[in-house]
Amino acid sequence: MSSQTLPNFTSSEVHASNTSNRCWVTIGSKVYNVTGFVDAHPGGGELILQYGGQDVGDIMQDEISHLHSESAYDILDENLIGYVASDPVLNAAVNSDRPQNILPLPPNQAGAHELRMNGAAEHVPTERAYETTSMVSEEHLCRETNAAADYRKHGFLKLDEPLLMQVWNGGFTKDFYLGEVHRARQYNGDGSAPLFGNFLEPLSKTAWWVVPLVWLPWVSFGSWLAYGGIPSSFQFAAYWITGLCLWSLVEYGLHRGLFHIDKYLPDNRVGITAHFLLHGIHHFLPMDKYRLVMPPTLFVVLAAPFWKLAHTVFYWDWYVATAVFCGGIFGYVCYDCTHYFLHHKKIPTAYHRALRSYHIAHHYTDSGNGFGVTSRFWDRVFGTELPMSKPIKAS
Repeated sequence: MSSQTLPNFTSSEVHASNTSNRCWVTIGSKVYNVTGFVDAHPGGGELILQYGGQDVGDIMQDEISHLHSESAYDILDENLIGYVASDPVLNAAVNSDRPQNILPLPPNQAGAHELRMNGAAEHVPTERAYETTSMVSEEHLCRETNAAADYRKHGFLKLDEPLLMQVWNGGFTKDFYLGEVHRARQYNGDGSAPLFGNFLEPLSKTAWWVVPLVWLPWVSFGSWLAYGGIPSSFQFAAYWITGLCLWSLVEYGLHRGLFHIDKYLPDNRVGITAHFLLHGIHHFLPMDKYRLVMPPTLFVVLAAPFWKLAHTVFYWDWYVATAVFCGGIFGYVCYDCTHYFLHHKKIPTAYHRALRSYHIAHHYTDSGNGFGVTSRFWDRVFGTELPMSKPIKAS
């Protein structure tokens, strides 16, 4: 994106920009266009619209509702569209003995603004003010593309170039990599950020509906086979539900012990690249809807040991072991679909809204805790539960 002069807006223009078609917010005198982020906002688009056309500085720092991470401010900076002389800025200038220090003008415009010192501004300059006012200076009138701005600031990965080889060849230390991969980004290009950049690219993407489409038929077939070899329906249901419940422990164990093996991650490019492929890319780009659920090929690799485990533990009866395994696979399908919907859909029940807030806190607040996705139960058992404040209620 080429450099461009950012305009000033009137307060009325900003206040009127509060719909899903045009949603702007401000912090101080900076105006941000967050229209494209309404659907992708982790806390739900209705919360953005609730504060459309308003200053969001206080609510973004409110620990009771939700303290936003640095990545949220990075996203705002990338969507800066201009400036507004908001009421707090004007009032500060009006009540100051040196209003020029609050609303300074470029040298060739000195004296162009008029301020009544009795509390009202008669004329507000349309020229851009200087950096010290938190408005804009002549040196800051360009806005880089999201990829360039992020790379310039953090020196990690270029979002518009294939990511995998950047990780492999980046020479990153483990500490630097973990610090950056858990700083969430929002890719603003079409579709997903490139991972391979070649014919392998489609293999890295999975739509959420592929998971039930692929696995539910196999679950149904396996359950049917197991049901035919177990004496009673009650016994079959008990074993199947046992597998479903065991999945919740497996879900927690995989998330904590494999996906977030950060402490024990080898400090070399093999370990770092494997971590990125397995789960790091999801924390790097948590709102990428095509890299959110597990590709079937990867799940086959991860599920194979559990098939062996089920038939080792329940060695006396193949049908019992199959029933337990099928219940567990059904739990996995529920997990992956829930995971997708927590990121991308409005969920009507209070239980799922609480799950959504909890999982988003894992991404944006503390990735070292909060490993349960479909339930907090095992987080409570193992002491990794995230403390949660009361969520914001959308009006």
